[in-house]
Amino acid sequence: MYLADLHIHSRFSMATSREGDLPRLDAQARRKGLSLVGTGDFTHPVWRRELGEQLIPAGEGVYTLRPGLTLPENGGGAARFVVTGEISCIYKRHGKTRKVHNLILLPSLEGAERLSALLEEVGNLHSDGRPILGLDSRDLLEMTLETCPGALLIPAHIWTPHFSMFGAFTSFDSLEECFGDLAGEIFAVETGLSSDPPMNWRVPALDGLTLVSNSDAHSPGKLGREANLLDTGLSYPELAAAIRTGEGFGGTIEFFPEEGKYHWDGHRNCGVRLPPARAMEGGGLCPACGKPLTIGVGHRIEEMAGRQPGFCPPGAKPYQRLAPLAEAIAASTGRSTASKRTAALYDKLLQELGPEFYILLEAPVGEIALAAGPMVAEGIRRLRLGQVQTEPGYDGVYGKVSLFTEEELRQA
Repeated sequence: MYLADLHIHSRFSMATSREGDLPRLDAQARRKGLSLVGTGDFTHPVWRRELGEQLIPAGEGVYTLRPGLTLPENGGGAARFVVTGEISCIYKRHGKTRKVHNLILLPSLEGAERLSALLEEVGNLHSDGRPILGLDSRDLLEMTLETCPGALLIPAHIWTPHFSMFGAFTSFDSLEECFGDLAGEIFAVETGLSSDPPMNWRVPALDGLTLVSNSDAHSPGKLGREANLLDTGLSYPELAAAIRTGEGFGGTIEFFPEEGKYHWDGHRNCGVRLPPARAMEGGGLCPACGKPLTIGVGHRIEEMAGRQPGFCPPGAKPYQRLAPLAEAIAASTGRSTASKRTAALYDKLLQELGPEFYILLEAPVGEIALAAGPMVAEGIRRLRLGQVQTEPGYDGVYGKVSLFTEEELRQA
């Protein structure tokens, strides 16, 4: 079983870290315990050139960093990379503007060259690693499959209000409405940070699809916020088959959905955050100023749900809600994630126990206590059990996850 994060971005995407290069992505993947990472941004010509120069084949359709480029970070063996990218499709359909982000997985760098050459005829690939193209999602899928028959297109973060297939401001209500006659070529959807599998199980339109989770990281340190468990060999054909069929797809690592920045409805300017039922009672308007609320993921799922909360389909894949290790340390010590003390404890845990996911999922609590103290150990124990308090995110504001009360932190 290995962990894969398939949706990330390089430094060539807008609003990303300058550190988004291959050596740092490889180093962070090893620190996290990720065996397979998407390259992100394959359409960007400079990034694609770097991929060709700095990666070497390490199996069918997967690559690893060239010798000599690896940074001396703590962590496991060399990470593998698979060719991925995200396209922002903005187009008119049935008199309405649609804004849909689509994740593409490709079987090779050669396929990335072919597909990018075709997309270059549609729009500008040079200014943003996640290019904005005036291209219907259905037509993007057709171009992708005709150019690279083994490719996968996965609708990205499908509930995000502004840029997704089912988001409140795009409002497709089915795969068929979005992809038309090619809907049968969609085998998976990405659930996004603001939802988790139980929320998606309520929606009949998603039956039969693999629910994948990825970080959508805009900096190397955000890798693995969400990830996928695979029980396959490390090759593109095996990865693609697991996503298509569910065989060998072992489940997902999830953000607490309340921590996602569009979980509830809200209006950031007024500091108003409302659960879906309250927002519906108010007609979707901000009670402070009367302007429209940003409709969140929970609200949109309620609109499309055909089942009650708690429904679990036969054969549902397992999932584990987690928070990043730095957040767990900060929440257990009363410090910020950016503090030197948090960073020191993080590095000490990795040096003494192993990669981040091992610490979060498997390391004995007693060993964590010896390395980082009893509060961090207890915090991780609570995290594993889901014993957390949450403040839901809304209108672009991330939510918060707490492991201890303020009183517990004061007495520690």
